[in-house]
Amino acid sequence: MNPITLNTDTPIKIAILAMGGQGGGVLADWIVEMAEAAGWWAQTTSVPGVAQRTGATIYYLELLPEAAAHAAGRAPVLAMMPTPGDVDLVVAAELMEAGRAMQRGLVTPQRTTLITSTHRSYAVGEKAALGNGIADPNKVIDAGRDAAKRLMCFDLQAMAEDAGSVISASLFGAIAGAGALPFGREAFEHTIRHGGKGVEASLRAFALGFDAAANAPASPAAMSTARTLPALPERAASPEAQALVDRVRRDFPPAAHDMLGVGLARLIDYQDVDYAAQYLDTCAALHILDRQHGGETADWALTRAAAQRVAVAMSYDDVIRVADLKTRGSRFARVREEVGALDGQLVYTTEYMHPRLEEICGTLPTALGRWLDASKTVGGFLKRRVEKGRRVQTGTLRWFLALYLVAGLRRFRRQLLRHQIETAQQDAWLDRAKRLAASGDYALAVEVLHCRRIVKGYSGTHDRGDKRFASLMQAADQLAGQADGANTLARLREAAMADEAGRALDAQLGELIRLRPTTADVPQTPKTRMTADA
Repeated sequence: MNPITLNTDTPIKIAILAMGGQGGGVLADWIVEMAEAAGWWAQTTSVPGVAQRTGATIYYLELLPEAAAHAAGRAPVLAMMPTPGDVDLVVAAELMEAGRAMQRGLVTPQRTTLITSTHRSYAVGEKAALGNGIADPNKVIDAGRDAAKRLMCFDLQAMAEDAGSVISASLFGAIAGAGALPFGREAFEHTIRHGGKGVEASLRAFALGFDAAANAPASPAAMSTARTLPALPERAASPEAQALVDRVRRDFPPAAHDMLGVGLARLIDYQDVDYAAQYLDTCAALHILDRQHGGETADWALTRAAAQRVAVAMSYDDVIRVADLKTRGSRFARVREEVGALDGQLVYTTEYMHPRLEEICGTLPTALGRWLDASKTVGGFLKRRVEKGRRVQTGTLRWFLALYLVAGLRRFRRQLLRHQIETAQQDAWLDRAKRLAASGDYALAVEVLHCRRIVKGYSGTHDRGDKRFASLMQAADQLAGQADGANTLARLREAAMADEAGRALDAQLGELIRLRPTTADVPQTPKTRMTADA
Protein backbone atom coordinates (compact mmCIF):
# COMPACT_ATOMS: atom_id res chain seq x y z
CA MET A 1 0.00 0.00 0.00
CA ASN A 2 1.39 3.40 -0.98
CA PRO A 3 1.57 6.06 1.73
CA ILE A 4 -0.82 8.96 1.37
CA THR A 5 0.84 12.13 0.10
CA LEU A 6 0.41 14.96 2.58
CA ASN A 7 1.36 18.58 2.29
CA THR A 8 3.77 19.20 5.18
CA ASP A 9 4.13 22.94 4.48
CA THR A 10 0.87 23.44 6.38
CA PRO A 11 -0.35 21.61 9.49
CA ILE A 12 -1.62 18.04 9.15
CA LYS A 13 -5.10 18.08 10.65
CA ILE A 14 -6.54 15.07 12.41
CA ALA A 15 -9.91 14.45 14.09
CA ILE A 16 -10.43 11.42 16.34
CA LEU A 17 -13.96 10.50 17.44
CA ALA A 18 -14.17 8.06 20.35
CA MET A 19 -16.52 7.23 23.18
CA GLY A 20 -15.64 6.93 26.84
CA GLY A 21 -13.41 3.97 27.62
CA GLN A 22 -12.13 3.58 24.05
CA GLY A 23 -8.83 5.32 24.65
CA GLY A 24 -9.32 8.25 22.30
CA GLY A 25 -7.18 10.43 24.58
CA VAL A 26 -4.43 7.80 24.63
CA LEU A 27 -4.46 7.62 20.83
CA ALA A 28 -4.21 11.40 20.54
CA ASP A 29 -1.35 11.50 23.05
CA TRP A 30 0.52 8.77 21.16
CA ILE A 31 0.31 10.76 17.92
CA VAL A 32 1.51 13.94 19.65
CA GLU A 33 4.40 12.15 21.35
CA MET A 34 5.46 10.50 18.09
CA ALA A 35 5.37 13.80 16.21
CA GLU A 36 7.30 15.67 18.87
CA ALA A 37 9.93 12.92 19.00
CA ALA A 38 10.42 13.49 15.24
CA GLY A 39 10.93 17.22 15.79
CA TRP A 40 7.44 18.37 14.83
CA TRP A 41 5.19 20.92 16.45
CA ALA A 42 2.07 19.18 17.76
CA GLN A 43 -1.07 20.24 19.58
CA THR A 44 -4.19 18.38 20.73
CA THR A 45 -7.49 19.54 22.20
CA SER A 46 -10.67 17.67 23.06
CA VAL A 47 -14.36 18.52 22.99
CA PRO A 48 -16.31 16.04 25.14
CA GLY A 49 -19.73 14.80 24.11
CA VAL A 50 -22.84 15.09 26.27
CA ALA A 51 -22.52 11.48 27.46
CA GLN A 52 -20.68 8.32 26.55
CA ARG A 53 -23.06 7.33 23.77
CA THR A 54 -25.21 10.33 23.02
CA GLY A 55 -22.10 12.19 21.86
CA ALA A 56 -18.51 11.06 21.39
CA THR A 57 -15.49 13.11 22.37
CA ILE A 58 -13.71 14.74 19.43
CA TYR A 59 -9.94 14.93 19.81
CA TYR A 60 -8.44 17.40 17.36
CA LEU A 61 -4.74 17.44 16.48
CA GLU A 62 -2.54 19.58 14.31
CA LEU A 63 1.02 18.58 13.39
CA LEU A 64 3.61 20.76 11.65
CA PRO A 65 7.26 19.98 10.80
CA GLU A 66 9.88 22.11 12.51
CA ALA A 67 11.27 23.09 9.10
CA ALA A 68 7.94 24.59 8.06
CA ALA A 69 7.83 26.64 11.26
CA HIS A 70 11.38 27.92 10.68
CA ALA A 71 10.50 28.86 7.09
CA ALA A 72 7.69 31.02 8.42
CA GLY A 73 10.12 32.75 10.77
CA ARG A 74 7.88 32.37 13.83
CA ALA A 75 6.27 29.81 16.07
CA PRO A 76 3.17 28.31 14.46
CA VAL A 77 -0.33 29.11 15.62
CA LEU A 78 -2.28 25.83 15.62
CA ALA A 79 -6.07 25.64 15.68
CA MET A 80 -8.02 24.11 18.55
CA MET A 81 -11.13 22.99 16.67
CA PRO A 82 -11.68 21.15 13.37
CA THR A 83 -13.13 23.15 10.51
CA PRO A 84 -15.54 21.46 8.08
CA GLY A 85 -13.79 20.71 4.81
CA ASP A 86 -10.32 21.20 6.33
CA VAL A 87 -9.36 17.84 7.88
CA ASP A 88 -6.77 15.43 6.47
CA LEU A 89 -7.44 12.36 8.61
CA VAL A 90 -10.59 11.31 10.48
CA VAL A 91 -10.38 8.31 12.81
CA ALA A 92 -13.63 6.89 14.25
CA ALA A 93 -13.62 4.30 17.00
CA GLU A 94 -17.16 3.16 16.08
CA LEU A 95 -19.03 3.07 12.78
CA MET A 96 -21.82 5.53 13.56
CA GLU A 97 -19.23 8.03 14.80
CA ALA A 98 -17.83 7.95 11.26
CA GLY A 99 -21.32 8.87 10.11
CA ARG A 100 -21.41 11.75 12.58
CA ALA A 101 -18.07 12.99 11.26
CA MET A 102 -19.50 13.05 7.75
CA GLN A 103 -22.61 14.88 8.95
CA ARG A 104 -20.37 17.53 10.54
CA GLY A 105 -18.60 18.06 7.22
CA LEU A 106 -15.23 16.84 8.52
CA VAL A 107 -14.85 14.34 5.66
CA THR A 108 -14.29 15.58 2.10
CA PRO A 109 -13.56 13.66 -1.12
CA GLN A 110 -10.70 15.96 -2.16
CA ARG A 111 -8.71 15.56 1.04
CA THR A 112 -9.81 13.28 3.85
CA THR A 113 -8.77 9.74 4.70
CA LEU A 114 -11.46 8.13 6.86
CA ILE A 115 -10.46 5.18 9.07
CA THR A 116 -13.24 3.58 11.10
CA SER A 117 -13.99 0.47 13.06
CA THR A 118 -17.07 -1.39 11.84
CA HIS A 119 -18.24 -2.61 15.24
CA ARG A 120 -21.31 -1.04 16.86
CA SER A 121 -22.07 0.42 20.27
CA TYR A 122 -25.78 1.09 20.02
CA ALA A 123 -27.01 4.60 20.66
CA VAL A 124 -29.77 5.39 23.15
CA GLY A 125 -32.13 6.17 20.27
CA GLU A 126 -31.50 2.74 18.73
CA LYS A 127 -32.15 0.95 22.01
CA ALA A 128 -35.28 2.92 22.89
CA ALA A 129 -36.84 2.72 19.42
CA LEU A 130 -40.01 0.70 19.06
CA GLY A 131 -39.22 -2.52 17.25
CA ASN A 132 -35.73 -2.91 15.80
CA GLY A 133 -34.16 0.54 15.81
CA ILE A 134 -30.64 -0.54 14.83
CA ALA A 135 -29.32 1.68 12.05
CA ASP A 136 -28.14 0.12 8.79
CA PRO A 137 -24.31 0.11 8.84
CA ASN A 138 -24.07 -0.13 5.06
CA LYS A 139 -25.62 3.32 4.69
CA VAL A 140 -22.61 4.74 6.54
CA ILE A 141 -20.19 2.74 4.41
CA ASP A 142 -21.92 3.83 1.20
CA ALA A 143 -21.78 7.45 2.33
CA GLY A 144 -18.11 7.06 3.25
CA ARG A 145 -17.22 5.85 -0.23
CA ASP A 146 -18.60 9.08 -1.66
CA ALA A 147 -17.58 11.48 1.10
CA ALA A 148 -13.96 10.45 1.70
CA LYS A 149 -10.91 10.56 -0.54
CA ARG A 150 -10.13 7.15 0.90
CA LEU A 151 -12.25 4.94 3.17
CA MET A 152 -10.85 2.14 5.31
CA CYS A 153 -13.09 0.15 7.62
CA PHE A 154 -12.68 -3.12 9.52
CA ASP A 155 -13.54 -4.45 12.97
CA LEU A 156 -10.74 -2.90 15.00
CA GLN A 157 -12.55 -3.65 18.26
CA ALA A 158 -12.40 -7.39 17.56
CA MET A 159 -8.69 -7.10 16.74
CA ALA A 160 -8.06 -5.33 20.03
CA GLU A 161 -9.98 -7.97 21.97
CA ASP A 162 -8.10 -10.78 20.22
CA ALA A 163 -4.85 -9.15 21.29
CA GLY A 164 -6.03 -8.53 24.85
CA SER A 165 -5.79 -4.78 24.42
CA VAL A 166 -8.07 -1.81 23.72
CA ILE A 167 -9.16 -0.29 20.42
CA SER A 168 -6.80 2.70 20.64
CA ALA A 169 -3.88 0.35 19.89
CA SER A 170 -5.48 -1.23 16.82
CA LEU A 171 -6.55 2.22 15.57
CA PHE A 172 -2.93 3.39 15.95
CA GLY A 173 -1.87 0.39 13.88
CA ALA A 174 -4.45 1.14 11.18
CA ILE A 175 -3.17 4.73 10.89
CA ALA A 176 0.37 3.39 10.43
CA GLY A 177 -0.66 0.65 7.99
CA ALA A 178 -2.64 3.11 5.88
CA GLY A 179 0.38 5.40 5.55
CA ALA A 180 -1.87 8.19 6.74
CA LEU A 181 0.98 10.00 8.56
CA PRO A 182 4.57 10.58 7.39
CA PHE A 183 6.18 8.40 10.04
CA GLY A 184 7.59 4.87 9.77
CA ARG A 185 6.27 1.83 11.59
CA GLU A 186 9.23 1.90 13.96
CA ALA A 187 8.22 5.35 15.20
CA PHE A 188 4.71 4.13 15.99
CA GLU A 189 5.94 1.04 17.83
CA HIS A 190 8.58 3.03 19.76
CA THR A 191 5.83 5.34 20.99
CA ILE A 192 3.85 2.39 22.36
CA ARG A 193 6.92 0.95 24.08
CA HIS A 194 7.75 4.32 25.60
CA GLY A 195 4.31 4.41 27.23
CA GLY A 196 5.31 1.46 29.41
CA LYS A 197 1.77 0.14 30.10
CA GLY A 198 0.33 -3.01 28.52
CA VAL A 199 3.07 -2.81 25.92
CA GLU A 200 3.00 -6.36 24.58
CA ALA A 201 -0.79 -6.48 24.24
CA SER A 202 -0.84 -3.04 22.62
CA LEU A 203 1.84 -4.09 20.14
CA ARG A 204 -0.16 -7.18 19.20
CA ALA A 205 -3.26 -5.06 18.59
CA PHE A 206 -1.15 -2.53 16.69
CA ALA A 207 0.17 -5.27 14.40
CA LEU A 208 -3.32 -6.56 13.63
CA GLY A 209 -4.55 -3.06 12.78
CA PHE A 210 -1.44 -2.38 10.70
CA ASP A 211 -1.84 -5.55 8.62
CA ALA A 212 -5.56 -4.94 8.08
CA ALA A 213 -4.92 -1.43 6.76
CA ALA A 214 -1.87 -2.37 4.71
CA ASN A 215 -3.83 -5.10 2.92
CA ALA A 216 -7.17 -3.31 2.74
CA PRO A 217 -9.00 -3.24 -0.63
CA ALA A 218 -9.38 0.01 -2.50
CA SER A 219 -13.10 0.01 -1.67
CA PRO A 220 -14.52 -1.78 1.39
CA ALA A 221 -17.14 -4.44 0.85
CA ALA A 222 -20.66 -4.15 2.27
CA MET A 223 -21.24 -5.62 5.72
CA SER A 224 -23.50 -8.61 6.10
CA THR A 225 -26.49 -7.77 8.31
CA ALA A 226 -28.04 -11.23 8.14
CA ARG A 227 -28.73 -12.83 11.50
CA THR A 228 -28.62 -16.60 11.71
CA LEU A 229 -30.42 -18.46 14.46
CA PRO A 230 -28.69 -21.22 16.38
CA ALA A 231 -29.95 -24.64 15.37
CA LEU A 232 -32.33 -26.53 17.63
CA PRO A 233 -29.96 -28.45 19.97
CA GLU A 234 -29.76 -32.21 19.91
CA ARG A 235 -29.39 -32.41 23.67
CA ALA A 236 -30.79 -30.06 26.32
CA ALA A 237 -29.36 -29.27 29.73
CA SER A 238 -31.98 -31.23 31.70
CA PRO A 239 -34.46 -34.07 31.09
CA GLU A 240 -37.36 -31.62 31.43
CA ALA A 241 -35.90 -29.29 28.81
CA GLN A 242 -35.07 -32.26 26.59
CA ALA A 243 -38.74 -33.24 26.61
CA LEU A 244 -39.61 -29.81 25.22
CA VAL A 245 -36.94 -30.06 22.51
CA ASP A 246 -38.27 -33.47 21.51
CA ARG A 247 -41.79 -32.06 21.39
CA VAL A 248 -40.66 -29.33 18.98
CA ARG A 249 -39.18 -31.93 16.63
CA ARG A 250 -42.27 -34.11 16.85
CA ASP A 251 -45.11 -31.58 16.68
CA PHE A 252 -43.81 -28.62 14.66
CA PRO A 253 -42.56 -28.15 11.08
CA PRO A 254 -38.77 -27.87 10.54
CA ALA A 255 -39.21 -24.28 9.31
CA ALA A 256 -40.06 -23.24 12.89
CA HIS A 257 -37.58 -25.44 14.80
CA ASP A 258 -34.74 -22.93 15.16
CA MET A 259 -36.98 -20.08 16.34
CA LEU A 260 -38.82 -22.35 18.76
CA GLY A 261 -35.48 -23.50 20.16
CA VAL A 262 -34.43 -19.90 20.76
CA GLY A 263 -37.81 -19.18 22.36
CA LEU A 264 -37.48 -22.14 24.73
CA ALA A 265 -33.99 -21.09 25.82
CA ARG A 266 -35.17 -17.52 26.37
CA LEU A 267 -38.15 -18.47 28.52
CA ILE A 268 -36.30 -21.06 30.59
CA ASP A 269 -33.72 -18.39 31.37
CA TYR A 270 -36.48 -15.85 32.02
CA GLN A 271 -38.65 -18.04 34.26
CA ASP A 272 -38.51 -21.86 34.25
CA VAL A 273 -39.23 -25.02 32.24
CA ASP A 274 -42.96 -24.94 33.02
CA TYR A 275 -43.20 -21.43 31.61
CA ALA A 276 -41.42 -22.59 28.45
CA ALA A 277 -43.91 -25.48 28.18
CA GLN A 278 -46.73 -22.93 28.35
CA TYR A 279 -45.08 -21.14 25.43
CA LEU A 280 -45.10 -24.35 23.38
CA ASP A 281 -48.78 -24.90 24.24
CA THR A 282 -49.60 -21.43 22.89
CA CYS A 283 -47.61 -21.98 19.69
CA ALA A 284 -49.17 -25.43 19.23
CA ALA A 285 -52.69 -23.96 19.28
CA LEU A 286 -51.72 -21.51 16.54
CA HIS A 287 -49.98 -24.25 14.58
CA ILE A 288 -53.21 -26.27 14.49
CA LEU A 289 -54.94 -23.28 12.88
CA ASP A 290 -51.98 -22.92 10.55
CA ARG A 291 -52.43 -26.50 9.31
CA GLN A 292 -56.16 -26.04 8.87
CA HIS A 293 -55.88 -22.87 6.79
CA GLY A 294 -53.13 -23.52 4.28
CA GLY A 295 -50.08 -22.77 6.35
CA GLU A 296 -47.93 -25.31 4.53
CA THR A 297 -48.22 -23.39 1.26
CA ALA A 298 -47.18 -20.20 3.12
CA ASP A 299 -44.10 -21.90 4.65
CA TRP A 300 -45.89 -21.96 8.01
CA ALA A 301 -45.80 -18.17 8.34
CA LEU A 302 -48.32 -18.14 11.21
CA THR A 303 -46.39 -20.74 13.22
CA ARG A 304 -43.07 -18.99 12.66
CA ALA A 305 -44.53 -15.62 13.64
CA ALA A 306 -45.97 -17.14 16.81
CA ALA A 307 -42.65 -18.80 17.68
CA GLN A 308 -40.88 -15.45 17.53
CA ARG A 309 -43.41 -12.97 18.88
CA VAL A 310 -44.96 -15.05 21.67
CA ALA A 311 -41.53 -15.76 23.18
CA VAL A 312 -40.73 -12.05 23.33
CA ALA A 313 -44.16 -11.14 24.68
CA MET A 314 -43.93 -13.72 27.46
CA SER A 315 -40.46 -12.51 28.48
CA TYR A 316 -41.61 -8.93 29.04
CA ASP A 317 -39.20 -6.60 30.82
CA ASP A 318 -40.25 -6.01 34.41
CA VAL A 319 -38.40 -4.87 37.53
CA ILE A 320 -37.60 -8.48 38.39
CA ARG A 321 -35.98 -9.10 35.02
CA VAL A 322 -33.95 -5.89 35.16
CA ALA A 323 -32.69 -6.68 38.66
CA ASP A 324 -31.83 -10.23 37.59
CA LEU A 325 -29.75 -9.08 34.61
CA LYS A 326 -27.94 -6.38 36.58
CA THR A 327 -26.80 -8.79 39.30
CA ARG A 328 -25.53 -11.62 37.11
CA GLY A 329 -21.87 -12.49 37.38
CA SER A 330 -21.64 -12.63 33.59
CA ARG A 331 -22.63 -8.96 33.39
CA PHE A 332 -19.96 -7.87 35.84
CA ALA A 333 -17.41 -9.89 33.86
CA ARG A 334 -18.56 -8.30 30.60
CA VAL A 335 -18.28 -4.79 32.05
CA ARG A 336 -14.74 -5.53 33.25
CA GLU A 337 -13.83 -6.82 29.82
CA GLU A 338 -15.34 -3.79 28.05
CA VAL A 339 -13.38 -1.30 30.16
CA GLY A 340 -10.20 -3.38 29.96
CA ALA A 341 -9.88 -3.82 33.74
CA LEU A 342 -6.77 -5.67 34.90
CA ASP A 343 -6.66 -8.35 37.57
CA GLY A 344 -6.87 -6.74 40.98
CA GLN A 345 -8.53 -3.54 39.74
CA LEU A 346 -11.88 -2.60 41.23
CA VAL A 347 -14.68 -1.68 38.85
CA TYR A 348 -17.93 -0.13 40.05
CA THR A 349 -20.86 0.22 37.67
CA THR A 350 -23.11 3.22 38.28
CA GLU A 351 -26.70 2.69 37.13
CA TYR A 352 -29.32 5.37 36.61
CA MET A 353 -32.70 4.25 37.95
CA HIS A 354 -36.02 6.08 37.84
CA PRO A 355 -38.67 3.88 39.48
CA ARG A 356 -42.35 4.69 39.05
CA LEU A 357 -45.33 3.79 41.18
CA GLU A 358 -46.51 1.46 38.40
CA GLU A 359 -43.33 -0.64 38.75
CA ILE A 360 -43.83 -0.92 42.51
CA CYS A 361 -47.47 -1.95 42.10
CA GLY A 362 -46.48 -4.47 39.44
CA THR A 363 -44.21 -6.32 41.86
CA LEU A 364 -46.99 -6.80 44.41
CA PRO A 365 -49.64 -9.55 44.59
CA THR A 366 -52.51 -8.73 42.24
CA ALA A 367 -55.10 -7.52 44.78
CA LEU A 368 -52.59 -5.50 46.81
CA GLY A 369 -51.06 -3.98 43.69
CA ARG A 370 -54.44 -2.87 42.34
CA TRP A 371 -55.38 -1.36 45.70
CA LEU A 372 -52.13 0.61 45.92
CA ASP A 373 -52.44 1.81 42.33
CA ALA A 374 -55.97 3.07 43.02
CA SER A 375 -55.18 4.61 46.41
CA LYS A 376 -54.77 8.37 46.15
CA THR A 377 -53.58 8.58 49.76
CA VAL A 378 -51.01 5.79 50.11
CA GLY A 379 -50.24 5.61 46.41
CA GLY A 380 -49.81 9.36 46.16
CA PHE A 381 -47.54 9.37 49.22
CA LEU A 382 -45.27 6.73 47.69
CA LYS A 383 -45.35 8.35 44.28
CA ARG A 384 -43.99 11.62 45.65
CA ARG A 385 -41.12 9.83 47.42
CA VAL A 386 -40.01 7.10 45.07
CA GLU A 387 -40.38 8.66 41.61
CA LYS A 388 -36.99 10.32 41.66
CA GLY A 389 -34.03 9.57 39.43
CA ARG A 390 -31.09 8.14 41.33
CA ARG A 391 -27.66 6.76 40.58
CA VAL A 392 -26.68 3.57 42.34
CA GLN A 393 -23.55 1.44 42.33
CA THR A 394 -24.64 -2.14 41.82
CA GLY A 395 -21.22 -3.44 42.84
CA THR A 396 -21.64 -2.26 46.43
CA LEU A 397 -23.02 -4.67 49.02
CA ARG A 398 -26.07 -2.53 49.83
CA TRP A 399 -27.35 -2.11 46.28
CA PHE A 400 -26.34 -5.54 45.08
CA LEU A 401 -28.32 -7.19 47.87
CA ALA A 402 -31.32 -4.93 47.22
CA LEU A 403 -31.39 -5.87 43.53
CA TYR A 404 -30.65 -9.51 44.30
CA LEU A 405 -33.72 -9.66 46.56
CA VAL A 406 -35.87 -8.09 43.85
CA ALA A 407 -34.55 -10.61 41.33
CA GLY A 408 -35.55 -13.37 43.78
CA LEU A 409 -39.22 -12.40 43.28
CA ARG A 410 -38.99 -14.32 40.00
CA ARG A 411 -40.41 -17.44 41.69
CA PHE A 412 -43.56 -15.47 42.57
CA ARG A 413 -43.91 -13.67 39.22
CA ARG A 414 -47.08 -15.50 38.14
CA GLN A 415 -48.94 -14.19 41.22
CA LEU A 416 -47.94 -10.56 40.74
CA LEU A 417 -50.00 -7.75 39.22
CA ARG A 418 -47.70 -7.06 36.28
CA HIS A 419 -47.95 -10.67 35.13
CA GLN A 420 -51.75 -10.59 35.28
CA ILE A 421 -51.83 -7.41 33.18
CA GLU A 422 -49.38 -8.78 30.60
CA THR A 423 -51.20 -12.11 30.39
CA ALA A 424 -54.57 -10.44 29.78
CA GLN A 425 -53.10 -8.30 27.00
CA GLN A 426 -51.40 -11.30 25.40
CA ASP A 427 -54.59 -13.36 25.53
CA ALA A 428 -56.55 -10.61 23.75
CA TRP A 429 -53.82 -10.28 21.12
CA LEU A 430 -53.63 -14.01 20.44
CA ASP A 431 -57.41 -14.40 20.39
CA ARG A 432 -57.58 -11.72 17.70
CA ALA A 433 -54.99 -13.56 15.59
CA LYS A 434 -56.84 -16.85 16.03
CA ARG A 435 -60.17 -15.32 15.00
CA LEU A 436 -58.67 -13.86 11.87
CA ALA A 437 -56.93 -17.11 10.92
CA ALA A 438 -60.10 -19.13 11.56
CA SER A 439 -62.12 -16.75 9.36
CA GLY A 440 -59.68 -17.23 6.49
CA ASP A 441 -57.84 -13.91 6.86
CA TYR A 442 -54.51 -15.71 7.15
CA ALA A 443 -52.15 -12.92 6.05
CA LEU A 444 -53.75 -10.38 8.39
CA ALA A 445 -53.46 -12.85 11.29
CA VAL A 446 -49.72 -13.12 10.63
CA GLU A 447 -49.38 -9.33 10.59
CA VAL A 448 -51.29 -9.07 13.87
CA LEU A 449 -48.73 -11.37 15.47
CA HIS A 450 -45.84 -9.31 14.10
CA CYS A 451 -47.37 -6.10 15.46
CA ARG A 452 -46.26 -7.21 18.93
CA ARG A 453 -42.70 -6.28 18.02
CA ILE A 454 -43.36 -2.63 18.86
CA VAL A 455 -43.97 -3.44 22.56
CA LYS A 456 -40.58 -3.57 24.27
CA GLY A 457 -38.66 -2.37 27.30
CA TYR A 458 -40.28 -1.09 30.45
CA SER A 459 -41.42 2.17 32.02
CA GLY A 460 -42.06 4.94 29.45
CA THR A 461 -40.73 2.95 26.49
CA HIS A 462 -43.18 0.12 27.21
CA ASP A 463 -46.10 2.50 27.71
CA ARG A 464 -45.41 4.23 24.40
CA GLY A 465 -45.30 0.93 22.54
CA ASP A 466 -48.38 -0.34 24.35
CA LYS A 467 -50.50 2.62 23.23
CA ARG A 468 -49.46 2.31 19.61
CA PHE A 469 -50.01 -1.43 19.71
CA ALA A 470 -53.58 -0.80 20.89
CA SER A 471 -54.12 1.54 17.93
CA LEU A 472 -52.82 -1.12 15.54
CA MET A 473 -55.15 -3.74 17.00
CA GLN A 474 -58.12 -1.40 16.53
CA ALA A 475 -57.06 -0.88 12.94
CA ALA A 476 -56.70 -4.66 12.44
CA ASP A 477 -60.31 -5.19 13.50
CA GLN A 478 -61.49 -2.75 10.84
CA LEU A 479 -59.19 -4.20 8.17
CA ALA A 480 -60.50 -7.75 8.62
CA GLY A 481 -61.88 -9.19 5.40
CA GLN A 482 -60.35 -6.54 3.15
CA ALA A 483 -58.12 -7.63 0.30
CA ASP A 484 -55.26 -5.28 1.23
CA GLY A 485 -55.74 -5.56 4.99
CA ALA A 486 -52.43 -7.31 5.70
CA ASN A 487 -50.37 -4.88 3.62
CA THR A 488 -52.12 -1.90 5.18
CA LEU A 489 -51.48 -3.15 8.71
CA ALA A 490 -47.83 -3.78 7.84
CA ARG A 491 -47.51 -0.16 6.68
CA LEU A 492 -49.16 1.05 9.87
CA ARG A 493 -46.73 -1.00 11.93
CA GLU A 494 -43.75 0.56 10.16
CA ALA A 495 -45.28 3.99 10.72
CA ALA A 496 -45.69 3.21 14.43
CA MET A 497 -41.94 2.64 14.66
CA ALA A 498 -40.94 5.61 12.52
CA ASP A 499 -40.70 8.34 15.17
CA GLU A 500 -40.84 8.79 18.92
CA ALA A 501 -43.83 11.14 18.90
CA GLY A 502 -46.01 8.84 16.79
CA ARG A 503 -46.72 11.47 14.13
CA ALA A 504 -46.22 9.05 11.24
CA LEU A 505 -48.74 6.60 12.70
CA ASP A 506 -51.28 9.36 13.36
CA ALA A 507 -50.93 10.53 9.77
CA GLN A 508 -51.38 7.01 8.39
CA LEU A 509 -54.42 6.40 10.58
CA GLY A 510 -55.89 9.72 9.51
CA GLU A 511 -55.38 8.77 5.86
CA LEU A 512 -57.00 5.40 6.52
CA ILE A 513 -60.04 7.08 8.03
CA ARG A 514 -60.31 9.38 5.02
CA LEU A 515 -60.04 6.57 2.48
CA ARG A 516 -62.30 4.10 4.29
CA PRO A 517 -65.41 5.99 5.41
CA THR A 518 -68.25 4.05 6.97
CA THR A 519 -71.97 4.69 6.97
CA ALA A 520 -72.38 3.62 10.58
CA ASP A 521 -73.51 6.12 13.16
CA VAL A 522 -70.34 7.14 14.94
CA PRO A 523 -70.18 9.34 18.07
CA GLN A 524 -68.34 12.52 17.11
CA THR A 525 -65.23 12.27 19.21
CA PRO A 526 -61.86 11.86 17.49
CA LYS A 527 -60.85 8.77 19.46
CA THR A 528 -64.15 6.97 18.90
CA ARG A 529 -64.15 7.89 15.23
CA MET A 530 -60.70 6.37 14.78
CA THR A 531 -61.81 3.19 16.51
CA ALA A 532 -64.82 2.85 14.27
CA ASP A 533 -63.25 3.81 10.96
CA ALA A 534 -59.55 2.88 11.22
